[in-house]
Amino acid sequence: MRHLLLLLSFLLTASLCFSQEEEITVKGTVISTTTTQPLESVNIVNLNLVKGTSSDENGQFEIRAKANDTLHFSYLGYKSIKVKVTNDWLKFGDVKIEMTELALALEEVVVKQLKLTGYLEVDIAQVPIKTNYRYSISGLSTAGYESGNNSKQGLTKVLGSIFNPADLLHNIFGKKPKEMRKLRQMKQDDEIRNLLATRFDREMLMVLLQVDKVDLDEIVSQCNYSKDFIETANDLQILDAINECYEEYKVLSRNRG
Repeated sequence: MRHLLLLLSFLLTASLCFSQEEEITVKGTVISTTTTQPLESVNIVNLNLVKGTSSDENGQFEIRAKANDTLHFSYLGYKSIKVKVTNDWLKFGDVKIEMTELALALEEVVVKQLKLTGYLEVDIAQVPIKTNYRYSISGLSTAGYESGNNSKQGLTKVLGSIFNPADLLHNIFGKKPKEMRKLRQMKQDDEIRNLLATRFDREMLMVLLQVDKVDLDEIVSQCNYSKDFIETANDLQILDAINECYEEYKVLSRNRG
């Protein structure tokens, strides 16, 4: 009986410890190394739990984490950093995270001047217009496929390459099932989605999915999204595009099977 009570006590203690570990959070303050002033609206993501948050006006933040989790800090004009959660951090609480300012260099911009005549119809004709068409496919619940201009070649490209995105996605994510799960977690986490909606640099997506920008752009391109979309979409739109493509791949794979 005594051994049974000891065993029950041990199991209960282990269960409580596990519950506490699941609910634990870490706190901190993000400051600039240059000014030592707090940084507001720094994007912070737990790469292990796929949870996100932002620092407040005082640079303070709180996020779910456990020992050995990695937090990714990113802020416009500052070098992004990764910080590992230690037992000391969990034990002693608030820490200061310092971020280093980047030297920003503006790229040269070429402006092509339009020669205006004063006649509206003539001047409007000089303005370049890019039109992209999307084709929907019966049986798939998505908005469809982009193929560029309105032509038979565009439609043929869609129908002919519809299975190709799956191969690329499988090659990249099929060998990394954890990253594919992260993709779904990112889609479901409102905080992550809010962060991605304000970003256009793909950095957070690359860090979370463990792919480089070339692979990321290639995935979206092979999923029949136009170059214009890739260049102008925010990170949330890119995330949704990849998710949409992967869901279509699963539907088509089942139909082929």
